[in-house]
Amino acid sequence: MLEILYEDDWFAVINKPANCLSVPGRGPDKLDSILHRAELQFGEAFAIHRLDEATSGLILVAKTHECQKRMYAHFRERDVKKEYRAMLRGHLLGERGEVRKPLRCDWPNRPRQIVCTDEWSKDSITYWEKIAYEDNTTRVRLVPFTGRSHQLRVHMQSLGHSIIGDEFYDPEYANDPRLLLHAYRLEFRHPFTKAWVAFVAPCPF
Repeated sequence: MLEILYEDDWFAVINKPANCLSVPGRGPDKLDSILHRAELQFGEAFAIHRLDEATSGLILVAKTHECQKRMYAHFRERDVKKEYRAMLRGHLLGERGEVRKPLRCDWPNRPRQIVCTDEWSKDSITYWEKIAYEDNTTRVRLVPFTGRSHQLRVHMQSLGHSIIGDEFYDPEYANDPRLLLHAYRLEFRHPFTKAWVAFVAPCPF
């Protein structure tokens, strides 16, 4: 089943649960995904963007090729505003900041990414803001300017404050039930009506 937060003739806004694929992977055991469920529900569905399997929150699914094409352009031109919520280990000092560190794939350990400055790396920028300290953790608001794979996860690790429950980048990971990273807010201009729209999925942690 899908938790649909908004739906019109062109796209649907879905609240993805943690530990669920955005699109099907290889093999029948990887078929279940947001896109596959949307295809079953709408008849046709087309991926616009993805969230990591472990991440929960807002994901868009197009109902037509034309909507997919227009939304691709929005994402490519960085006309979509994205906001995430996360829980970090320890107390991240300061009220807000910017992480500007290039990333590339850690080829021998795919799908892990690493901070690197070689010819294959890509500029990556994340803005963060502290919301509150809770025991020995920090609740933060994360805004990615770029959209690299695992960007938020690697950037927070690079500050010495991994996202809790991250099996790839949290040194204290202990088979936690989920990654505490949530796609909280999306804002963009509707690809057909041109109205500015905003969607929020309440943080589950």
